[in-house]
Amino acid sequence: MHATLPLIEESDFPAIRRRRLETLQVNLGYKCNQTCVHCHVNAGPNRTEMMSREIVFEIVAFLRASGIRTLDITGGAPELNPHFRMLVTAARDLGVHVIDRCNLTILEQPGQEDLAQFLSDHEVEVVASLPCYLEENVDRQRGKGVFEASIRCLQLLNRFGYGQPGSGLTLNLVYNPQGPVLPPAQDKLEQDYRKHLGERYGIVINQLYVLTNMPIQRFGSMLISKGQFEQYMDLLKNAYQPQNLESVMCRTLLSVDWRGYVYDCDFNQMLGLPLEWKGKSRVHLKELIGANLNGNAIVVKDHCYGCTAGQGSSCGGALAA
Repeated sequence: MHATLPLIEESDFPAIRRRRLETLQVNLGYKCNQTCVHCHVNAGPNRTEMMSREIVFEIVAFLRASGIRTLDITGGAPELNPHFRMLVTAARDLGVHVIDRCNLTILEQPGQEDLAQFLSDHEVEVVASLPCYLEENVDRQRGKGVFEASIRCLQLLNRFGYGQPGSGLTLNLVYNPQGPVLPPAQDKLEQDYRKHLGERYGIVINQLYVLTNMPIQRFGSMLISKGQFEQYMDLLKNAYQPQNLESVMCRTLLSVDWRGYVYDCDFNQMLGLPLEWKGKSRVHLKELIGANLNGNAIVVKDHCYGCTAGQGSSCGGALAA
């Protein structure tokens, strides 16, 4: 694995600061039943990092004290953490909206047969990764048979009410480009997804989120191996749109790793760039209970151009129409 941080360390990206905290994004661990080419987490079946029960209790304590209204749970496949359901249940009991970043095929894994029922019972929003609506492209990026399994799982979620009008159960999909290019316009691609998935498989969704591939971890290493890293960085920088700075996710989101340490965003977490606060080299979530981070400086490097290029990119998709 090639290290990308040394290539993005020197940066001219503009300084930005935090606003009021709205979302706590929690990475429950790097274990996953898939190994995707574009994965910025470098997740896979052999990863062993997993959030403990004690840290999950600290997450719940922070939610209770902070009044945050959205918990965004990610991984790896977050559902593989044995404390995933406990966290979801505790957050929902606090009235917190919960998002599950789901790879879909986890719904068919042994021991997860009742996962769709659990998610619907707790009204968890599902953000599901489906990097294309064509079988060949998905299997090339995620592994043979993944597309077919993903379709079955989307149909299962639809049967539980996800994506159905008036159900209150949200099902959003995530698209990633196949290579070192910017994603197409989100609204047009969403129409294509709806048409293809609806007509061919009878699948309905709420929205499509279009994400730019980040030049870090597995994807960044692949770019370095192919001699495409500098070219991709030039693409991101040349497409930089300053208006996207107003709505980048790091202004209102905190990212927490499986050990409970805090970062400005999930990408900084994967690069080992912790939140800067009161001169500490590393900050644990329990230290921030009662703290006011409004106006705190956000750690930026050249990878931040990935969030501000073109239509912009965030965990909620494009930033601009």
